[in-house]
Amino acid sequence: MIFAKRAFLSTGWAENVRLETSDGRISQVIVSSQPQAVDVRVDTILPALANLHSHTFQRAMAGMTEYRAAGKDSFWTWRDLMYRFTQSLTPEQIEAIAALVFMEMQEAGYAAVGEFHYIHHQADGTPYRDIGELSHRICAAAAATGIGLTHLPVLYSYGGAGQAALQSGQSRFGNDVDRFFQLVERAEQVATDNLPGDCLVGIAPIPCGQLHHRI
Repeated sequence: MIFAKRAFLSTGWAENVRLETSDGRISQVIVSSQPQAVDVRVDTILPALANLHSHTFQRAMAGMTEYRAAGKDSFWTWRDLMYRFTQSLTPEQIEAIAALVFMEMQEAGYAAVGEFHYIHHQADGTPYRDIGELSHRICAAAAATGIGLTHLPVLYSYGGAGQAALQSGQSRFGNDVDRFFQLVERAEQVATDNLPGDCLVGIAPIPCGQLHHRI
């Protein structure tokens, strides 16, 4: 049980709030309560933040592009390095990087994350025997660290504007719509089997392949 002098609830600020828990979940919120001897006492309780846009693998390439090349560097040079970097990542490394980043997020105060996941296949674009192998790795990292996960497989169909073909560095990302649906269905199964019921699986369609957001 937790007793807080004040807490920010869905109805706004409240004082002398006691939270009762069951199986790791809040089962009851009592306002204008009194602390009990067994309670953990805190000053203020706030809902934890959620990181709404993450690509965890990019954490491992931090520092590789943080330099100036006069007249040459741009978003496109960053993107090309990112593509080369993804070619060398193994499933085990992807899971380890995600677990590290999820832990760092929680240390910074985040309790949940929206993970935009677009590395789906082997380096040459061939699907793994389990099409959801890398989604499974992200879910395993979330299970190990305890972060709340919204897993968002990305449909990456083209290599650029005008329906340009995928480039070699984008081979691990590409799916047609039918295969993408298979991947999402497998990701949903993996999440159901390995994560709490509040884990969500969605989709992130990126029609022209111009992903550029960074965590």
